[in-house]
Amino acid sequence: MKTLKIAIQKSGRLNEKSVEILKNCGLSFENYKSSLISTVTNFPLEILFLRDDDIPEYVQDGIADLGIVGENVIVETGAQVTYLQKLGFGKCTLKIAIPNESQITEVAQLAGKAIATSYPLILEKYLKENNVEAEVRTISGSVEIGPGLGLSDAICDIVSTGGTLKSNGLKPFSEVMKSEAVLIGKEGSDLLPEVQELLQRIRSVLRAKETKYVVLNVAKSNLKNVVDLLPGVKSPTVVPLFDDEWVAVHSVIAEHDFWEKINALKAAGAEGIVVMPIEKIIS
Repeated sequence: MKTLKIAIQKSGRLNEKSVEILKNCGLSFENYKSSLISTVTNFPLEILFLRDDDIPEYVQDGIADLGIVGENVIVETGAQVTYLQKLGFGKCTLKIAIPNESQITEVAQLAGKAIATSYPLILEKYLKENNVEAEVRTISGSVEIGPGLGLSDAICDIVSTGGTLKSNGLKPFSEVMKSEAVLIGKEGSDLLPEVQELLQRIRSVLRAKETKYVVLNVAKSNLKNVVDLLPGVKSPTVVPLFDDEWVAVHSVIAEHDFWEKINALKAAGAEGIVVMPIEKIIS
């Protein structure tokens, strides 16, 4: 069996969640904070801890079979890799921001302006798509101080909560791209059985996070109304109770409309509703 190598961020906003999802896949490894490589003891996998900017090229060049990295980094490096699975964490938006007092109201008004960014390739592509000629000034880190120091008229940077922009007297102006963490692979890596096994584990964890396990009691006279609200993974499980007029229903509810479904179930006659987290769902 081939021993895979997966590259993840050594430190930064994606590190903790990357480690968490691998642990939740049942992978056992230690000392990831004190070394550049860690061996998984119960799966043919080695974990490389790298700078996020290096991960796409390590995967492209075959040094690592897989990688977990933000979409924005992949696009900025231009690495030729295969997207295997979006991971649902590390979500952010690359935005152009301007000083609060700026009179700019549309993208066309950026023409002739200086824009500071750590993502020059993404920004240049965006400006070209909008037929805007502006001066792109590449800055490594602390991009948000550019306008305050007179280095630029605007910035283009990753925005998560907007707090950093606000504290520097900036306001978001135009969305350039959305990003989240992605599992990537070198070309053809998805055909390896070891990669397929790891992908199955990751997808089972992701699917479980999106759902809740629900058990409820309902009178048989109201059963159809309740079952119609609960598609489950395939269909709800109905179990008879000691009282012949009642049954227990086991099913799964999507996280995004959880409360709406719960209220609808109560209105349909469901009682004694118990909700539990799901660790994994394997198709």
